[in-house]
Amino acid sequence: MKLLAARRLLRIQQVVIRYRLDDLLLELPLPWWLRTLSHVLPWRWLPRKELSLTRGERLRLALEDLGPIFIKFGQLLSTRRDLMPPDIADELARLQDQVPPFAPEKAVARIEEQLGASVSEVFARFDVEPLASASVAQVHAAQLKSGEEVVVKVIRPNLRPIIRQDLAWLFILARLAERVSADARRLRPVEVVDDYEKTIYDELDLLREAANASQLRRNFDGSPLLYVPQVYWDWCRPKVLVMERIYGIPVTDLTTLADQRTDMKLLAERGVEIFFTQVFRDSFFHADMHPGNIFVATRQPWNPQYIAIDCGIIGSLTPEDQDYLARNLIAFFKRDYRRVAQLHIDSGWVPAETKVNDFEAAIRTVCEPIFEKPLKDISFGQLLLRLFQTARRFNMEVQPQLVLLQKTLLNIEGLGRQLYPDLDLWTTAQPFLERWMRERVSPRSLLSNLQSQVEQVPHLAGMTRDLLERMSQPHAADPPPPWQQRNDGLALRLLGVGLLLGAASLGLEQHLQAWPSWLMLAGGLYLVLRR
Repeated sequence: MKLLAARRLLRIQQVVIRYRLDDLLLELPLPWWLRTLSHVLPWRWLPRKELSLTRGERLRLALEDLGPIFIKFGQLLSTRRDLMPPDIADELARLQDQVPPFAPEKAVARIEEQLGASVSEVFARFDVEPLASASVAQVHAAQLKSGEEVVVKVIRPNLRPIIRQDLAWLFILARLAERVSADARRLRPVEVVDDYEKTIYDELDLLREAANASQLRRNFDGSPLLYVPQVYWDWCRPKVLVMERIYGIPVTDLTTLADQRTDMKLLAERGVEIFFTQVFRDSFFHADMHPGNIFVATRQPWNPQYIAIDCGIIGSLTPEDQDYLARNLIAFFKRDYRRVAQLHIDSGWVPAETKVNDFEAAIRTVCEPIFEKPLKDISFGQLLLRLFQTARRFNMEVQPQLVLLQKTLLNIEGLGRQLYPDLDLWTTAQPFLERWMRERVSPRSLLSNLQSQVEQVPHLAGMTRDLLERMSQPHAADPPPPWQQRNDGLALRLLGVGLLLGAASLGLEQHLQAWPSWLMLAGGLYLVLRR
């Protein structure tokens, strides 16, 4: 693996030299000695035809040459026009769905190999020229024998070796960073790369993507907010996906959206609502929401509906993470910085000995300037930078399970800036979060939570009985001890202890749901004290 990483590093250096990406570094405020050293590098004296290209074209072509991981990085950068010069952002936007395709005959061969039948046997029509091409796969238009218009997505050949080499290099860099920097250890780069490794390999399995799309479609079935195309499972395989063809306007085609008189303010607000619905209601969110994967339906421009494709990367949160995030966000909206500081300490994200007053003051300094401003006046890039500075001061750890969520937030912000720069993100999100928190303590929700707790009682009783049986078996030859004759009574008392512990845990961790905890407490006391 280290040999592969060394070969890959050499390849990266070759691409950097070929496209003279060091020219981009020279535009930064470098120290004088480093700028002087850069001018004596030997390759800077060699003629290159790529120098006739613009800097944006050179960067885009370099990322395309380096493969899917670098292409995805370029896709993320393309959504942050507030951080990138316009000429570079325009070129990187082409990485969303205009990556050079691979040979059509290879695509046909892979489809036939996966389906076990020729293209003509499966499809009434199959367009050899790809409809779109991205970092991991390309898409061909087709028509099923039954008449439905579909798209056929097929994975690029020979991706795994390239991805494996890139990941090997990323792991080496992450481990090196952890050895030499305390700040890097706080950011836990190895865990972040490990999570990304799982994500990128999952994206190579189109059956997983099909399952994700089906789940997301069910979550928004009949919703005016979001439409997800239908999956045709009979023709889906690990490297081939067949799904309904959609006809919509790319979300970045602002001219066409304006021509059909799309309500841009409502469109931007619905984007925020979709995000929070996926994160908090469903705990199942589309985590690759760059503009190439998002379209707008044309049927009712005054009541705009999003269309989402490419569900290869999906994120989810535990109930604890959901609760933590919601409470933090609501505290942010209310400017209750002391509550935010206390939540960080209670969750273990900062050391328990952290002084609440100092942490509260630091958070206030970072967050206060962002409120009561439209989205166009808020730079989340600068905000994140200042938060990281605060984190270093208080030894706050970055949580790897939230990396996908952070990436999605960056995409959402970039999209919102393009659609409706005056969108007030906080005003849009606050009512949704407050409604979600109220629903969590509604009678129906409490009853459902109680039911799930009660459903565990037979399982707990069974475990107790099995434990007692295992404890008694080694002494089967001995005279039965007195407690064995009261086996059932002891099992019930142990069950009561379990209910007491559960009541304590529920009451401490989710104090808003006190009613179920009191019920469990009463049941536990009865079983423990009964004769």
